[in-house]
Amino acid sequence: MCDNGSSGSGLISKRKTITPFALLKSVSIYYQIILYMAFNKSFDIIYQKLLSDKTKKRSEQIILAIAIASFLIHLTIIYLVDYNLISIDTSSHLLNNPIAAIYTPFSFILVYEVYLLIHYLPKSITTYIGKQYEIISLIIIRRLFKDLSTLSLSSDWFKSKYDLQFTYDLVASVLLFFLIYQFHRQSSVRFVKGVHDEEEKNSIARFIKIKKVLAATLVPILIFVAIYSLISWCAGAIYPGDSKGVSFKNINNIFFEQFFTILIIADVILLLFSFFHTDEFHKVIRNSGFIISTILIRLSFSVSGLLSTVLIVSAIIFGLLILIIHNKFEERIAMEKSKTVSTNE
Repeated sequence: MCDNGSSGSGLISKRKTITPFALLKSVSIYYQIILYMAFNKSFDIIYQKLLSDKTKKRSEQIILAIAIASFLIHLTIIYLVDYNLISIDTSSHLLNNPIAAIYTPFSFILVYEVYLLIHYLPKSITTYIGKQYEIISLIIIRRLFKDLSTLSLSSDWFKSKYDLQFTYDLVASVLLFFLIYQFHRQSSVRFVKGVHDEEEKNSIARFIKIKKVLAATLVPILIFVAIYSLISWCAGAIYPGDSKGVSFKNINNIFFEQFFTILIIADVILLLFSFFHTDEFHKVIRNSGFIISTILIRLSFSVSGLLSTVLIVSAIIFGLLILIIHNKFEERIAMEKSKTVSTNE
């Protein structure tokens, strides 16, 4: 009887160990889990609205419709000005030649390319960087259409500022096309490094989640910057003496100066968060190299002429070389792991 009594009192004492503080802590953890699940669900809905494949397809159709309409409108304005049906006082060469009308739809296609860059950010860093290179090469192609309208076909080709710029852009566009092809070839190379353990899989999932949050944040920011840049440029064109408007050295720089500045910040954030995923030397160097490449592209908007073209080409060559060396590291690591597996067997 005494034994039963003592065991019963022991059970009672065990029950008494659940303090109000412990209960409060349990409830707090429970609500944290609920809030985390609610945030995840809300974020997934926002992400699907902004960056899903369905949204991408719809955006593509809208942009193409706008691009075609803008081309026809621009072409109509050029002919109205040419036949003196309307009078527009502008120093821009975009209304002097029908070829220049191609510049406008290309601008909208570039906006869609910016959206694609954000869309591919959570999927792959190399694809994301490749999209940056594609955008800057399309900016040069777009510039070619503008340069065509100012060409002076004469024997003094290399003495004309506009003819020289056209020559630089023409050579650069072919070179960039080849370099981007090589970059995509290198980015598609994959090395088998064995099966990921549970911790590695969780780390990859967390990093992808961070990239999704960053991509979803970039969409409204870039929409705001695009609208602000367009309004500021229009205000500067209508009221040239107004100091409140944003000053652009070149019409080609509208929006993209700010865009690549934002990309530099996004790249730095990715680099910092990548340390939670991996601290491997070759991956840190690769991500850091990509930031330097983006900075070089951004600097190209601050200058003009041959120096601008050299900076763009140098940026992509640098990024390509960084990726090639990174892949050599990956190949060596994969070979070492396969040798270890073979030895263990």
